[in-house]
Amino acid sequence: MMRIRRGTAILAATAGLMLVGAAAAQEAAPADDCAVREFAMGLRFQQQSAEIRALQLQAYNIARMRLDAAVEGAEDASKLAVVTDLDETVIDNTALLARDLADCHMYDAWDTWLPWEREGLPALIPGALDFLTHADRLGVTIRYISDRADQQKSDTMATLTSLGLPQISEESVLLLGPPKVERRDIVSADHQIVLLLGDTLHDFDGRFRKTPLDAQRATVVEESAKWGTEWIVFPNAGYGTWSGASLTEWAAEPVIEPWE
Repeated sequence: MMRIRRGTAILAATAGLMLVGAAAAQEAAPADDCAVREFAMGLRFQQQSAEIRALQLQAYNIARMRLDAAVEGAEDASKLAVVTDLDETVIDNTALLARDLADCHMYDAWDTWLPWEREGLPALIPGALDFLTHADRLGVTIRYISDRADQQKSDTMATLTSLGLPQISEESVLLLGPPKVERRDIVSADHQIVLLLGDTLHDFDGRFRKTPLDAQRATVVEESAKWGTEWIVFPNAGYGTWSGASLTEWAAEPVIEPWE
């Protein structure tokens, strides 16, 4: 009986030490500071899904139909303008975002973008080259309005030229400086803007810039007639003003009920 009690005591002591050790290790373990990891599923959708390609091609197909109709009714196609954003609308930067995510670097701090703009090799968004080449052949003016760094304009222009995009010049590429609404005003001073293309809502209207999400949603509904007619929006699940928003939950208690 004494041997059994001693063995039991040793086992109990060992188990106790293991629990204390596990608790200490858990307390000593660093907290998960890889906040960017929460974007992994959205970024995977943005870069890898077939659905994203379908949505991008769908957007460009609609843009082409709208542009053809506008040109058909115009006296001078060169007085018409297509204004498009670049990042995630014409060019795909998800390789940079994926690299930063793998390094647990919060990529929407934008502090890795300057080297990417100089040296990175973005891919084209599906449908972008075909649409913009078509607009160019129709004689329509193209203006690229982006918040890429203006001090690196020559690098961005070289990238766009290497991708085969049309009408790349100092005049046609309008980068970060005045707000986008002011750069659009520069275009509309001597052109009729018939299409705006972008992946974030301030690519379309100044009311979307630095405003709360509920106000943005209200403006989206207010301008419902413009989506797909004058404004062509592209999906971007990688980053955006929505990224810090809380989710709305179903209040009911969860019930686990397997499918039969």
